[in-house]
Amino acid sequence: MPRRPLDPETLRLIDAVRLALAEQAVGVSVEEKTMFGCHVFMVDGKMCLGVENDELLVRLAPETHTQVAELPGVRPLSSKGLMVGYFLVGPAAYATRQAWQHWIDAALAFNPRAKATPKKKPKAAPTAPSAKQAHSVKKAKTAKAAGDANPAPAARKRHSVFDSDL
Repeated sequence: MPRRPLDPETLRLIDAVRLALAEQAVGVSVEEKTMFGCHVFMVDGKMCLGVENDELLVRLAPETHTQVAELPGVRPLSSKGLMVGYFLVGPAAYATRQAWQHWIDAALAFNPRAKATPKKKPKAAPTAPSAKQAHSVKKAKTAKAAGDANPAPAARKRHSVFDSDL
């Protein structure tokens, strides 16, 4: 079943996180992935920030879990306590630039101390392509050379996530 397209509000929030990381996470590697139904941003190989619908996913120090979970507009990622230090921050809790900056700064500050998940070993590739695989590769190359390749998606327009800019 194909994934359903992301809501414009979600895309706007993803762009805002991407922009914040481009400005603040200089000199570190940033990778985007889809994990547990969220669009996440890995900083130096560790999950740091993410977006789920209109909520900001932040990874903070586990020792602050109890205090952060009590803040208005913030809820733990797991209601069963399995993901200590992971929170979903609702729009009301990041509606101002100051509040937004707090969450970005807190997640980036914890990231160097966060544990990285060990990478899985890649599956071994087949040694020689089968005749069917070779045909599909040749067909794809021919289509690309003929200009039938899908055009690049249009750049998304950036919109503000802050109430004060609306």
